[in-house]
Amino acid sequence: MTTKRYDRAYFDHWYRGRNRVSSRDEVRRKVALAVAACEYFIRHPLRSVLDVGCGEGAWQPHLADLRPKAKYLGLDPSGYAVERFGESRNIRKAAFGELASARLRRPFDLVVCSDALHYVADDEIRAGLPELVRLAGGVLFLEVLTADDDIIGDLNGMIRRPAIWYRKLFEKAGLLQVAPYTWLAPSLRSDAAELEAAR
Repeated sequence: MTTKRYDRAYFDHWYRGRNRVSSRDEVRRKVALAVAACEYFIRHPLRSVLDVGCGEGAWQPHLADLRPKAKYLGLDPSGYAVERFGESRNIRKAAFGELASARLRRPFDLVVCSDALHYVADDEIRAGLPELVRLAGGVLFLEVLTADDDIIGDLNGMIRRPAIWYRKLFEKAGLLQVAPYTWLAPSLRSDAAELEAAR
């Protein structure tokens, strides 16, 4: 495995070039799913979004179109992403395991971690997950690829854990799955009807 750099060349290759992993329309559908599920459970329009491991903040323009009044904050360890999009898309520098040091106080309606956790080491996930859950006031959209999936895209540094590993980890943290990649925060878990949960 080579050392991975999340620089402009990386994002050009995987997000804009022939090898791009998701089209703009595919990202838009994910954003729309997350927004709809979140508003369904929180019972009011989306007001705030935290996007951890956001890269260049690809979700931000879609969220701005769908919910212009919602506040967006992205966190990513890439110096390039922060330098290029930090001001225009409100992205700050932080790795997953450094969430607590970001000193975010208020919970967010929607917490996103899309296509990132399968590149994060076990100990860093365990360090960051309690803070991620603490910051979730409503719904978490946790898109993770697993050893049980056929994966096309960036395999460099990917940790292929079984799906059950993530399910157990998320459930132990008090989360309840309610839709694809979509989990209720512990504060809303008891509000879900039996058939709203994806058991």
